[in-house]
Amino acid sequence: MLTHDELVKKMLEDPEVRAEYERIEREEMPMLDAILQARREAGLTQAQVAERMGTKAPAVARLENSLITGKHSPSISTLKKYAAALGKKLEIRFS
Repeated sequence: MLTHDELVKKMLEDPEVRAEYERIEREEMPMLDAILQARREAGLTQAQVAERMGTKAPAVARLENSLITGKHSPSISTLKKYAAALGKKLEIRFS
């Protein structure tokens, strides 16, 4: 059985998989990093953010995970609620 690292290395040999991995790393990981950093700076757990958003912790976990997987794009409204729960303001920019 392959270890996780060995499996990733093997999967990245496929040009299509590598291209998608690099796209996610380039486009989506900075947003996830910013969101997780803001939560860390606020000193909040997912459960605490969920309570402030008026939802449950699994919803916050799905939100954060969706940014990693790209399977679901959270709405602007949801991101605004997340930001507000952290005492932040959502800003979207094109650069």
